Amino acid sequence: MSTEHLPYNRLIRQFMALGPYLREEHCEPQKFFFDCLACCVSAKKAPDKREFWGWWLILEQTPEHFSYHYKLGQLTEIGEWKEAAIPKKHQLEVNRTLREFYQRLSKKLEEYAVEIEPADSLAKDKVIHAA
Repeated sequence: MSTEHLPYNRLIRQFMALGPYLREEHCEPQKFFFDCLACCVSAKKAPDKREFWGWWLILEQTPEHFSYHYKLGQLTEIGEWKEAAIPKKHQLEVNRTLREFYQRLSKKLEEYAVEIEPADSLAKDKVIHAA
């Protein structure tokens, strides 16, 4: 089914209901930005200086479907994501939060009878599947 019946403002409201993942200030029509601060790098730093391991995902709306791509990495103390290898002790948690978010996102889009597909640029071993 077409995605044209899904206006931007309605999608923003629906995506906000998925939890604390949507970063509306980074969204634009047909492009939605989500992220997750899964694990703190060091709790010894002041709260406003803390860095986190996690992921960010960009969902793009086309007339036919939605496509996604994501990266894993670190949110720096200045609030910018940088791609980086997740330390082994945090990999399970980062991956768990990404899978759980993707399942909720997929379910939400199913309500509108639209498909979500990996972006062509996403490596085959990075494709997420809803359970």
